[in-house]
Amino acid sequence: MRWKNTVLAVLAAAVSAGLWATPAMAEEGDVTWTVRTASNSLGADRSSYSYAINPGGTVSDAMVVANRGTTALTLTVYAADGFTTGEGGLDLRNRDVPQTGVGAWASSGGTVTVQPGTTADVPFTVAVPADATPGDYVGGIVTSLTSPDTTQQVNVERRLGIRITLRVGGELAPSLAVSGMRVSYDGSWNPFAGGAATVSYTIENTGNTTLSATQAASVAGPFGWFRSDAGDIAAPPELLPGESWPVTVPVADVPAALLLTGTTTLTPLIIDPSGSRSMLAPVSAEATTWAVPWLLLLALVLLAALLTLTVRLRHRRRAREDARVAAAVRQALATAAK
Repeated sequence: MRWKNTVLAVLAAAVSAGLWATPAMAEEGDVTWTVRTASNSLGADRSSYSYAINPGGTVSDAMVVANRGTTALTLTVYAADGFTTGEGGLDLRNRDVPQTGVGAWASSGGTVTVQPGTTADVPFTVAVPADATPGDYVGGIVTSLTSPDTTQQVNVERRLGIRITLRVGGELAPSLAVSGMRVSYDGSWNPFAGGAATVSYTIENTGNTTLSATQAASVAGPFGWFRSDAGDIAAPPELLPGESWPVTVPVADVPAALLLTGTTTLTPLIIDPSGSRSMLAPVSAEATTWAVPWLLLLALVLLAALLTLTVRLRHRRRAREDARVAAAVRQALATAAK
């Protein structure tokens, strides 16, 4: 029987620990293995790999694979680029996808066989090209086991890996931008009750370093009147260079102030390979929308119409009274002349 395709199964343990921390465990029946970083001159008891390498430089390291099962285990070993998922986590690209960073620069022996109850060191090398762009890269070194699933007629790939964080030496240019800034308003028929505004935008990492940010958003009427703040906004995930993250922020109790301006301010946080963070200059963006208090406007129109009608009626009554007085005067003068 020919298996139709291959399904990638990154086990829960791999997602929460294996790809980004160690040790981690994968199980398939009697097949169980764990991975961890090797202890060497680069460090001991590391949760992941972190390197600073200049263009043209190399680093050699190793991963330790332990076979917790009862039979010999042969695993495929490869490197892959990392990316931020739509849920804000980090994952590794499939090996059949073209790799451009860590996945292209890290290499290992290709496979490793580990006897039951033993461990094996898997050496690998990260070789940065001489023309590599300076900045931050994230990927991982992965162990993989592919096996058939007879119920689904597919091959299932289970993998465990350890994160590799790499900073290529050179000029760093951290930069965040805000694009697609929009603000919308959903008002109430009660002109004195606040409505709900929504501020939405996309955060773009336009620099060459990994960045996160603190966020603030507000909505205000003309001249900054009736300002309403969004309150605390969850920080975006750490974005790799070239990545983006959509943000939607609700703002409550916003009065219908005719013309509303939504403002967002990001304070970028640069993250170095050791995990420390530094703040950069804030970045702001604005957008406007109409917030017409229709009921109040209708009431004002009716009031204006009523006032206009009242004035006109008064003018008419005054004109009629003036005409009556003038007629009486003419009649009196005519009578006196006789």
